Amino acid sequence: MGAFLSKTDENAPLQKEEMMTAFIIPHDQLSKAALQGVVEEFITRESTDYGAVDLSLETKVRQVYQHLGSGDAVLVFDGKTESCNIFHKDDPLLKALR
Repeated sequence: MGAFLSKTDENAPLQKEEMMTAFIIPHDQLSKAALQGVVEEFITRESTDYGAVDLSLETKVRQVYQHLGSGDAVLVFDGKTESCNIFHKDDPLLKALR
């Protein structure tokens, strides 16, 4: 799993005191256009770490879709920051949402 599934910006959701404002959104419940927008915004957000290799936006989008489709990643909406993030399915912060 690539490092692209974690964010380090100051608006990252799921701080312990904010758990009640966040929830998992099934990616297949979004329209194609909405999902594309969420994925592209996530990818282009400052501080996303993709490692040492510089990949095209198209490649990054394809990788995120593959991880969402396989269930290795989940979309999380944070009501406090009104933002979506993508987390690895095993991220410890997600346990409180399940």
